[in-house]
Amino acid sequence: MARPKEFDSDAALDAAIEVFRAHGFAGTSAAMLTQGMKIGRQSLYDTFGDKWRLYVAAVARYSLMEVQAHLEALRIGPTPWDGIGRMMERVVEQADRPCLGVRSICEFGDQHQDLLKAREAAGRMLTSGMAAALREAQAAGQMSPEIDPDDGAAFLNSSIAGIRIAARGGAGPQQLHALGRLALRALG
Repeated sequence: MARPKEFDSDAALDAAIEVFRAHGFAGTSAAMLTQGMKIGRQSLYDTFGDKWRLYVAAVARYSLMEVQAHLEALRIGPTPWDGIGRMMERVVEQADRPCLGVRSICEFGDQHQDLLKAREAAGRMLTSGMAAALREAQAAGQMSPEIDPDDGAAFLNSSIAGIRIAARGGAGPQQLHALGRLALRALG
């Protein structure tokens, strides 16, 4: 008879996210995962399958949590433009922590359909939320009417990735804040 799980699988997945954020897929060993997740190797495989399936689940969960945090930031402030600014501030404030989404794109691109699906679902949700906020900002006269909100959302997505990559490359807080301000200025 199989023993019941003696750990919280969501907490273990959150711990795996942190290990993958720090080391990527290729740089993460099963030993690093079991140590970080505080579970045995057999529990890892019984619960999550293999390392790849755990990675895909980690990217999916991480992406969803990041999108939710971005969308919450978009709702902060008295105006739509203030929310967009707050979202970019959040990105800059968090840029010193590795981004599993960006890291997975750099490591795998679009090579794996299951990983791509996990990222795309969150990406559609974020892009839709940003485009809606940009439309509201345009309607309020806070953003250039010449910019298509969908294109603006794609630009913000690229700017977010660029800020995170710049931080990983050693850019300091001043430069990261400047990049955030420039991204907003380009849409204003």
